[in-house]
Amino acid sequence: MKAKDIMEPVKETLTPETTLKEAVNRMRVARRGNGRVGVKGMIVLDNGKLAGIVSIKDILKTIIPSYMNLTELGEFTWDGMLEEMAKKVADRKVEEIMTKDVITVSEDASLMECADHVVKHNLQRIPVLNKEKQVVGIVYIRDIYYAIVQALFDKLDKEERK
Repeated sequence: MKAKDIMEPVKETLTPETTLKEAVNRMRVARRGNGRVGVKGMIVLDNGKLAGIVSIKDILKTIIPSYMNLTELGEFTWDGMLEEMAKKVADRKVEEIMTKDVITVSEDASLMECADHVVKHNLQRIPVLNKEKQVVGIVYIRDIYYAIVQALFDKLDKEERK
């Protein structure tokens, strides 16, 4: 099985100039391949080329500055603090917060290669590139898992038929 067999085609993207507020809204209303609404990360394209990827974690890191010790936030927060912090960063550009060093795979990458990247780099999604290095899809961790589960059940079914 190859990346192209399990990937979801890229339907919606962001640009480096997209504001954080607009990016969050697009992620909120984007439709996933299974019909569900909302995604946890989106590809960023600059003139058709992969520039980065933005995830919920990137957004949270922007809202909650690194100098704030996350284990102690509960000790000094006030009602509405997170909301106020979010409003302050709403107009920042995606290029300021996106992950720029994006791990990708080719359309012909094996399921094992995809799984290896997910495990080694703690990824939730991997952009898939065609031969021209254009983003054509995304392999999500759940896609890899479902492919493995299907293979496992296919094997068990074959053994039971013997």
